[in-house]
Amino acid sequence: MPIIHKNKYRHRQYIIGIIMCLVVFIYIGRLFYIQVLSPEYKYAADNIAFYRKTLYPSRGLIYDCRGRLVVYNRPTATIQVIMREVAPFDTLEFCTILGISREELEQRFVDIKDLKKNRGYSSYTPQELFSQITLEEASLLEEKLYKYPGFYINHRTARDYNYPSGALILGNVGEVNQATIDQDPYYVPSDYAGTTGIEKSYERFLRGQKGTSVLLRDAHGRIQGQYDEGKLDQELTSGHDLTLSLDILLQEYGERLMQGKRGAIVAIEPKTGEVRAMVTAPFYDPRLLVGRNRGKNYQALEADPQKPLFNRATMGTYSPGSTFKPVQSAAFLQEGAIHPETMYSCYRGYPLLGGRPACHGHSSPLDLRHALATSCNAYFCWGLRELLDNRAHYPTVQDAFEHWKGHIVGMGFGYKLGVDLPSENRGYIPNAQVYDAIYARRWTSSTIISISIGQGEILATPLQLANFAATVANRGYYYTPHLVKEIGGLPTDSIGVKLHRTDIRAEHFDVIDQGMRMAVLSGTCRRANLPDIAVCGKTGTTENVHGKDHSLFIGYAPQEDPKIAIAVLVENAGFGATFALPIARLMIDYYLHDGELSESSRMYETNMLNAVIP
Repeated sequence: MPIIHKNKYRHRQYIIGIIMCLVVFIYIGRLFYIQVLSPEYKYAADNIAFYRKTLYPSRGLIYDCRGRLVVYNRPTATIQVIMREVAPFDTLEFCTILGISREELEQRFVDIKDLKKNRGYSSYTPQELFSQITLEEASLLEEKLYKYPGFYINHRTARDYNYPSGALILGNVGEVNQATIDQDPYYVPSDYAGTTGIEKSYERFLRGQKGTSVLLRDAHGRIQGQYDEGKLDQELTSGHDLTLSLDILLQEYGERLMQGKRGAIVAIEPKTGEVRAMVTAPFYDPRLLVGRNRGKNYQALEADPQKPLFNRATMGTYSPGSTFKPVQSAAFLQEGAIHPETMYSCYRGYPLLGGRPACHGHSSPLDLRHALATSCNAYFCWGLRELLDNRAHYPTVQDAFEHWKGHIVGMGFGYKLGVDLPSENRGYIPNAQVYDAIYARRWTSSTIISISIGQGEILATPLQLANFAATVANRGYYYTPHLVKEIGGLPTDSIGVKLHRTDIRAEHFDVIDQGMRMAVLSGTCRRANLPDIAVCGKTGTTENVHGKDHSLFIGYAPQEDPKIAIAVLVENAGFGATFALPIARLMIDYYLHDGELSESSRMYETNMLNAVIP
């Protein structure tokens, strides 16, 4: 019987066969996926046959509170390029059409490919070559576009302005950066968005919704027209129009008055919180940041030592000085530290500290109303002493101070008010812990006496001061200050304005109102007295470690039915009655008389228009 020998390697042939079958099946599966399931090659084929042109919507228009068109759109165009499609072309003719040099064109191509400057670069996607070219340039280029493979023209719009005012409030529109693209999938490289002001705060309402037009290309990449009669196109939607609370003529007048000066004006309608004017000086024409020279002009503004890009109205923080005395009055009255008839003496200063802080000459002793009218420093030093040092009110100075701070914060100081602008400073109101750290918990009213008259650590923005004037006018409440009154097509409550009530009783604001009226009739604010309008006001002069004192004024009018509350701050202008008060008078007069000044205001207007403060 023959002996059968088993082949010990026979099982390997099965293993090899199985592996080969698996490899074949993998290749077949991969080919099936690539050719049938994967969209990659379909997209590549589509990109050869189709050009998906983005349609950019018109941004919403911006009107002022009286329906005047402030910001609108003018037609413009953008040249885009897909680098992998670019072939050699006549650069001389191209540059002649656009009025640029060959060096400028070459540098632009270098910048596009520079991943440090253009992080979103891809040779397969459209890249912006030149933006905001004129319609004439676009038309000339479109006639010869067949000579420039890889070049495309997108018709867009650019912002333009009917008034040379309100630049920092309105804001501007600029090309998005990579951070914006990463945060919002709406944007792609070369898109534009609001970068400052109202344009930024309301970007999602103003921008609209982009559309798409699918165009057919031939084998040479030339556009042949719409594909399938536009059935695959996506419609664009224009942005919402905005109606501002701003009165653009009042804004323009305020900027004329602040020409040659540094500072801010904020005017608010007390009953609604609508900002009628927000002037920051120095200022600039918003049209400087539109068009091909936008970048160059922005760099010049940024380098200006006067800081025209800095919004002093919402971001500048200043010692409020004597304009803070009505705020102190409200806190002292609510705490029972003083009463309207409480009398204190003044001997050209606070007697307990040897006449410091000093005061000007006036009758003594005097009550609260007369202290406000004459801006008596000593009176408010006495009031702070009574609240903080009298243990009948609170067991410790720290407890007393925290209750004081609670009232101050409740009147709109120390925190952001929430105005609808992208940048706002909170100001500063210290707490007891600040002084505990400095003075090892051993401090009294005399240690921090400067805060009684709005100096020391107290800081406020002009917006906060105007808001407080509105609070007095309303007898204890205010609405969130806001610059947009209405968003077209949306309900009015979409603005998000809130009512804020202070913890100060209305009768206490009645006393403050009387004192501020007395200041205009017979006190430090007599220059604000208009013949047919009852103005209430308070001046302030604040120390400035960097130079001459700042001039301040807050007020409102008419007294019985306030329609405007205002704060004016002029840097390095000296006494409050010298510059801030006359400017506030003119703004109130102009607004309440619909652009016509009283005869008695003409002299003040001439002086303010011609005055320049170095």
